[in-house]
Amino acid sequence: MKLKIAEQSTKAEDLIPPVKPDGSGIGGNYTDAYIKAMNVTLDDGRKITCKRRGLKITLKIGETSGEAIMNRLQDGPDVKNILSKALESAANQAGVKFLVEDGVMYLQAE
Repeated sequence: MKLKIAEQSTKAEDLIPPVKPDGSGIGGNYTDAYIKAMNVTLDDGRKITCKRRGLKITLKIGETSGEAIMNRLQDGPDVKNILSKALESAANQAGVKFLVEDGVMYLQAE
């Protein structure tokens, strides 16, 4: 089953370095703006929350959660790729798959 979370934030792309440098090396400002759209409540009442603390991304779906580290050396230097890999890893730990299709974010049960 595929659940629509939200549309990708187009405003987040305005925060990608070097347009808006943040000194983190991982695009912290971009990441924060991107994952903000992921904090929603599903029709069945479960909450989806996504938070960043330093390099760690935490994705919660109801009572289930997954964590991942944003790894610039392995996945960089593109900040979009760094975030994408971290979200995929956190979603896998939570037992779902993170997908982006036509500018829309989805979670798919595995």
